[in-house]
Amino acid sequence: MPKAKVNSIEIEYDTFGDPSSKPLLLVMGLGGQMIAWLDERCEALANQGFYVIRFDNRDIGLSTKFDDAGLPNLLEINAAIARGEKPEVPYTLEDMADDAIGVLDDLNVEKAHICGVSMGGMIAQIITYRHPSRVLSLTSIMSTTGNPDLRQPTPEFLMELFGPYPTTDREGIIEEGAKRGRLAYGTFPYDEGQARIMATKAYDRSYYPTGFLRQAAAASANGNRKTKLASITVPTLVIHGREDPLIPFEGGIDTAEAIPGAELLIIEGMGHSFPPEVAPQIWGAVIANTNKSIS
Repeated sequence: MPKAKVNSIEIEYDTFGDPSSKPLLLVMGLGGQMIAWLDERCEALANQGFYVIRFDNRDIGLSTKFDDAGLPNLLEINAAIARGEKPEVPYTLEDMADDAIGVLDDLNVEKAHICGVSMGGMIAQIITYRHPSRVLSLTSIMSTTGNPDLRQPTPEFLMELFGPYPTTDREGIIEEGAKRGRLAYGTFPYDEGQARIMATKAYDRSYYPTGFLRQAAAASANGNRKTKLASITVPTLVIHGREDPLIPFEGGIDTAEAIPGAELLIIEGMGHSFPPEVAPQIWGAVIANTNKSIS
């Protein structure tokens, strides 16, 4: 697969569809590889007239790893934020947004529709207000503004979801990852077998948990984007699950309220997940939002 050389690093990416079709850049969330944007979904979008672009964020998948940066101390970073200080982190979400623009540059794509999920939604927001001339529309899914006054996940839930695994062997890590996926899924039926298949693919492609920690540091240190979001003028869609325990749905409401004219779609029963039962509704709304854009 091709790699974009940007910001002195390499970003792995691939594409689906005709380069002359509408460019749609998909931005994955914390610790997620680009394959989490499923091949069949990317192919379906390509068949509906999109030139789909997905990529591995820095420090994950097959993009450049930041081993020399060491492991961040998330407790110290969060304590500094609570004191009103700007913590030092290995890289920022702005760096990651610029990486995404570098992928577009490598493909000679002048403007694209941007769709991001979770931390990828944060990055998509930053791309949109940091590089407004490159964005046709924005979709922010199960993400937030970074507003510290919003309801947050409980420490107990975070430890249950992200705490140390009880094993270090391949099969144990895959099994534990598949089981933990249920915790944030919401009330739709959870297919643990399918989750195990995806966990296996992700592990065998690139198992790299330290990148997750540095990405988490970047997300924590980014702060409150709410005032910056007010400058966004492109058609914007905000999607959130009512049952999201990781980024509570108030984060979606706050995002939609911050962006002038944004459309808000709250999906009942959906957690921090993409249940297949609501995929047609989600992607139908995304496509409708892109159609509002004036190219």
